[in-house]
Amino acid sequence: MSRLYIGNLAHDTTEADLRAVFSQFGEIVSIKVGVDRRGRPKGFGHITMADDASATAAMESLRGTQVNGRTMDIVRDEQSRRRGGPARGGGRRRR
Repeated sequence: MSRLYIGNLAHDTTEADLRAVFSQFGEIVSIKVGVDRRGRPKGFGHITMADDASATAAMESLRGTQVNGRTMDIVRDEQSRRRGGPARGGGRRRR
């Protein structure tokens, strides 16, 4: 699986809008549009594609493409690859 970060989204862009654009490149595992605590869109999203080839094709083909009047910024979400590893402790222990 390969995760993409989609930035500069118009605030009215929905998961369905992104699915319509990205589904032509392969299987989409999940789509999440970022929202704040009140449920308002924050202008970004994450798309997980089933494989690297699909994600690469989407990223290269859709670079510079507009959705709902805004040009999308598309990059690999490297943060999702760094999540593994040991947990880091911190803070005080409560007794």
